Amino acid sequence: MDLALTAEQEAMRRTVRDFARDVIAPRARETDERDEFPRDVIRRMGDLGILGLPVPEEWGGVGADYLSYILAIEEVSYQSAAIGVILAVHTGVATLPIVMFGTDDQKRRYVERLATGEWIGAFALTEPDAGSDARAIRTRAVRDGDGYVLNGSKAFITNGGVADVYTVFAVTHPERGAHGVTAFLVEQGTPGFAVGRREEKMGLHGSPTAALEFADVRLAPAQRLGAEGEGFKIAMSQLDGGRIGIAAQALGIARAAFDAAVAYTKTRRQFGRAIADFQATRLTLAQMATDIEAAQLLTYRAAGMRSRGQPCTAEASMAKLFASDTAMRVTTDAVQLFGGYGYTREYPVERLMRDAKVTQIYEGTNQIQRIVIAKSLERGGLP
Repeated sequence: MDLALTAEQEAMRRTVRDFARDVIAPRARETDERDEFPRDVIRRMGDLGILGLPVPEEWGGVGADYLSYILAIEEVSYQSAAIGVILAVHTGVATLPIVMFGTDDQKRRYVERLATGEWIGAFALTEPDAGSDARAIRTRAVRDGDGYVLNGSKAFITNGGVADVYTVFAVTHPERGAHGVTAFLVEQGTPGFAVGRREEKMGLHGSPTAALEFADVRLAPAQRLGAEGEGFKIAMSQLDGGRIGIAAQALGIARAAFDAAVAYTKTRRQFGRAIADFQATRLTLAQMATDIEAAQLLTYRAAGMRSRGQPCTAEASMAKLFASDTAMRVTTDAVQLFGGYGYTREYPVERLMRDAKVTQIYEGTNQIQRIVIAKSLERGGLP
């Protein structure tokens, strides 16, 4: 299988890499320490077209393929995992569902603004008692004339509090199970809609994660995304892409930690020579490089399949599972190679290790990924 990038993909990657190096990297430490949403950086990403890479040109996007978008997440995450996940959520699970299931009016109102960075998007599915089990959501939307009245709460919502529009999933017909869930587009400032507690996280500082509260929020029919009862289908349609996006984020984190470790071990001297000359160091770096290469191949393969419209559920789970585990191993090894300095904030590897952990958790924990892969094997899928 040929995984070589096209000339267009390579050019896009260089553009994003240069932007991330020149604009994101100088702000990465400040973003982490101040834990402030970097709105000006996000707007500049919109101006460059990064937020609308996979969005059709007719709706304000670039019209690039899915692999190009995944490469962008990797390059952004190499410099800042926080900004990487802002991009992944805004574009992958907030904008694309409207592209796929929205009406032309909804695309004109939302997608054109989201693709350019004028507006920020968020995806609100998770609840306090509904994480891996998305069918357990309790937020309700009850018919009231032609519209709906929304009540409930959401938890752990990325871009919560800074987003201008939220894709919110609610139960409209409890007796229908997964087929009784409907998706809605709820704008910031809608009466009855409030942002709750903002989580204080181990990592990804600068990427806000917050609870959402809905108290008798009135929604017009035009705010429903897709048909009534299609919500679970809409949510699940984005899971494969979302998991590939997290794999790319993890890959960027791992590459950054590896490059930092290589540079440090070449300059740090002990017992009269660079620690890179010690066999133990070289073997550690060799394993790190091998794991990163394998993670990259799995991630690009899954992204390529999604670009071609091929089913890739198992492949997406494999990429997310392996890349996130790799990010955790590589960043931990990098901290170890830095010794005591690795545990300080003087160097970036401690931030990278903190950021890496969550890639094993969100978009489905790695335990869930193993279940998804196992089910695929049971159905005669991937050997």
